[in-house]
Amino acid sequence: MHDIRLIRNDPKSFDAALERRGVAPVAGEILALDEEKRAISTRMQEAQNRRNEASKAIGQAMAKGDKDTAEALKAEVAEIKQALPALEEQDRELSRKLDDLLATIPNLPAEDVPLGEDENNNQQASRWGDPRNFDFDPKEHADLGPALGMDFETGAKISGARFTFLRGQMARLERALGQFMLDRQTTERGYTECNPPLLVREESLYGTGQLPKFAEDNFRTTDDRWLIPTAEVSLTNAVREEIIDDLAQPLRMTALTPCFRSEAGAAGKDTRGYIRQHQFQKVELVSICAPEDWESEHEHMVRSAELILEALHLPYRKMLLCTGDMGFGARKTYDLEVWLPGQGAYREISSISWCGDFQARRMNARYRPEGEKKTAFVHTLNGSGLAVGRTLVAVLENYQNADGSVTVPDALLPYTGGMTKLEPVA
Repeated sequence: MHDIRLIRNDPKSFDAALERRGVAPVAGEILALDEEKRAISTRMQEAQNRRNEASKAIGQAMAKGDKDTAEALKAEVAEIKQALPALEEQDRELSRKLDDLLATIPNLPAEDVPLGEDENNNQQASRWGDPRNFDFDPKEHADLGPALGMDFETGAKISGARFTFLRGQMARLERALGQFMLDRQTTERGYTECNPPLLVREESLYGTGQLPKFAEDNFRTTDDRWLIPTAEVSLTNAVREEIIDDLAQPLRMTALTPCFRSEAGAAGKDTRGYIRQHQFQKVELVSICAPEDWESEHEHMVRSAELILEALHLPYRKMLLCTGDMGFGARKTYDLEVWLPGQGAYREISSISWCGDFQARRMNARYRPEGEKKTAFVHTLNGSGLAVGRTLVAVLENYQNADGSVTVPDALLPYTGGMTKLEPVA
């Protein structure tokens, strides 16, 4: 959500920032609604004040025996009472319209975010690791996986497209990846492990920006709850409608959860394989911090994700997303893209975003700066540390052998119960 005061003070800058994201100017429409609402609010407040003054004057007139004045004042009070509900309803309706409009406008990009329309305009910030030289033609995971327990057919039979049934050694490897990531983030990077709800209320999705604009990308239950598309929703909303008294240090949370996405906005993309599923596992990282700490916290979160890839010896590159490729709630985003030799391409495995106070305003999440009486909105950050399924894909493709087996990375051996290699089975 945007600060209406900033739009009032500098509508041209607001529209200019939106233009960088390819959004048409909207400040004029916002300010027209805002002016109409404030006019109604003023009329309503004046009417309420006059009603209170007249009510008080009635008693004074009655005490003096001035019945004519008292009757006239009673008539005026009755007229005001009759008019107030309509003013109150107008005020509520204009507030709703203004909030609905503001809720559909994406966050403003940071000044150093490159201008661009799509992923082709993203900028590489760094690269780590050298892709492995194979002495055979590496396979894509969708061709390699079925013999190792990645059962696409059974998943589709049970649930339809974009669902996969993992068996035996493959299921064990995915579990090992999730536990390894979670342990690294909690023991080495300062994140507190959480086990949050997978079903959330509508206001929780609104708070992190998935609603109202992206309703079709999420699954809704019959009792008007929503399956989380990412644990970002549950973790970030932990501070919704809260005032944090001590935010000298960022509040860092992590969770390994199933995530659910309808992928309505990704029709036709990655329909083959395990890259884009309706249900998947992810280790989410969320940080709540004071405004002055956002930059160092963003760097910390990016590094937390990078270290997982480096521990697994998976080559990757860090990309600064352009204005046209950032998420709705982000001000600045880095994507980590892992090398997939079967595809011969880098593919996104983590997206780490600073959202400023955009989500905090939607959630009314605040803190009390030290030594001050007034509160201020917190800043929120979120990222994957990492997407477990996509990391599984990366391990399969980077650690495959000519005979169709896959060697387990050394970092995962403490989690695999003695399994050092995935072997093809009939």
